[in-house]
Amino acid sequence: MVLPLLKLGTLALKTLSKPVASRLKQQAALHPRFRQLIVNMAQSNHQITTKMQRRIYGHATDVEIRPLNEEKAVQAAVDLIGELFVFSVAGVLLIFEVQRSSRSEARKEELRKEELGAVRQKNEDLAEEVELLKQRIQELEQMARGRGLTGILNLRQGNKENGKAEKTA
Repeated sequence: MVLPLLKLGTLALKTLSKPVASRLKQQAALHPRFRQLIVNMAQSNHQITTKMQRRIYGHATDVEIRPLNEEKAVQAAVDLIGELFVFSVAGVLLIFEVQRSSRSEARKEELRKEELGAVRQKNEDLAEEVELLKQRIQELEQMARGRGLTGILNLRQGNKENGKAEKTA
């Protein structure tokens, strides 16, 4: 019952992170100092990605790259921030799920070890009991050999007499 609710909760958190990311984008674009920071970040990102694309396609990389206008830079940066936020939430949830799963597996392994220990203990107890029974059988055989055939018959008759005495009592 807990597992489906937990999975449903993580799915809901992922879904709710998208509107939060959208709100974060709106607020980031409005704050002046943060706006300048994200414009610089977007311009740097634009420079790096353009150079990488030029290298991949075999074009010259020493060409001057035109900067993005401010609105495009702000939009690119807030999109990047929103995606990073959603990705971070998903990453945290993934780590949480892995840790929960590993704790569950550790509990299961501990139970298996306890069950195995109980089975081993029971096996040892039974082995000791078998050894005791073997010793008693050997003692009885030695007593029977010592008394001979009449000793065995007397032993059986003694058991019958004991049984009759117990019934009368």
